[in-house]
Amino acid sequence: MATTLVNVSEPAARTATEPLGDAELVFGLSDVAVRYSGVLAVAGVSFDVPARHITALIGPSGCGKSTLLRCLNRMNDLIPGAAVEGKVTYHGLDLYNPSVDAVEVRRRIGMVFQKPNPFPKSIFDNVAYGPRIMGRKKDLDDTVNHALERAALWDEVKGKLKQSAFALSGGQQQRLCIARALAVQPDVILMDEPCSALDPIATSRIEDLMADLKREYTIVIVTHNMQQAARVSDHTAFMTAEVDDAGHRVGRLVEFDATHQIFTNPSDPRTEGYITGRFG
Repeated sequence: MATTLVNVSEPAARTATEPLGDAELVFGLSDVAVRYSGVLAVAGVSFDVPARHITALIGPSGCGKSTLLRCLNRMNDLIPGAAVEGKVTYHGLDLYNPSVDAVEVRRRIGMVFQKPNPFPKSIFDNVAYGPRIMGRKKDLDDTVNHALERAALWDEVKGKLKQSAFALSGGQQQRLCIARALAVQPDVILMDEPCSALDPIATSRIEDLMADLKREYTIVIVTHNMQQAARVSDHTAFMTAEVDDAGHRVGRLVEFDATHQIFTNPSDPRTEGYITGRFG
């Protein structure tokens, strides 16, 4: 990057409202808002994301969870009319500084989407795609094998790397997409409803994988499944949607805290109402 994210070892400033002890901070969000063609979609979001933890974003449909997630690796840049306001820092560096290379941001901050989206290529070529784009030619076999191992898929596909990725089951395809993200050696993995299209067994495997991956990676996950958030995450942000004077839904952060606190003793009655099923 022009500033090339050279200051990645510097932690972001902590928010005064949500202390995270001595945890190293990866993201700092301060009064973040998102507009689409001038219409406010998300407003006033501030919290920090600690390193090598799983942070979950929960809330009813339309509250801006996925929109907020895309702010963390500048995917909203690809949406015509989208504008991000406020400040998003990554290891203390302003992600939206004009000198920052968004392509490098997306390499360091990978994303796994709701529906498995393997490329129409072999299993091997799916995982090797990112490294090849980056110009990496040496040790591709080792890179692919390691990524598949980290994604808990190697034992299931090691004898059929030349077969089409579409021959895999839905759960295997999702783990392949995770391996594809890992192959470019990211720092962060963003997951947007990664289990919503999967059966309970495949979901359990993805959850076990996330618990393993957080030893090395920071993970931020959007989920509608509150039980999943309670099972896998360390911190949870609860968002809700309010209707403004023009009739537009605006997503707002209600509460951010340790997951056990959110689910056992939330500080806002709206959080308790959502978690207990009284609304949302």
